[in-house]
Amino acid sequence: MGLWNRLFGRSRKDELRPQRLDYLNEALALERQGDYEAALTSYRLALRDHPTDLRVLQNMAIAYTKTNRVDEAIRFYRKALEIDGSLAGAHYGLAFLLIKRGENELAVTHLRAFLGRPPRGPDAAKWIEHAQQTLAELEVAGSQG
Repeated sequence: MGLWNRLFGRSRKDELRPQRLDYLNEALALERQGDYEAALTSYRLALRDHPTDLRVLQNMAIAYTKTNRVDEAIRFYRKALEIDGSLAGAHYGLAFLLIKRGENELAVTHLRAFLGRPPRGPDAAKWIEHAQQTLAELEVAGSQG
């Protein structure tokens, strides 16, 4: 077996090298099962390997939101936006978390950023409509207060 592998390019060293797990896909699967705490653990491991991966950062924010840990979710959305300020999903998610905390002026900024570069795709219309409606409500409330 060793000779055969060496003849065709595989060495014993290749056989002993540990395989890296795909922590992002593992986390997504755990989320689909509703196990957000375990998903967060996998996201942390994925982030350790790829600290600027925007998918990991945004998915962590979503998982923290689903576990009602708003401060952590906000932190991860902000970290993603530091890397790429045009991330529509991060602006959208952050805006609604800020509304929960009563930070409506900041939420308006993020809703405008989201609407300035809205996502595309089959589900985008409902998110855009929701953001437009919320922005209009916040602007009316801001002008009255």
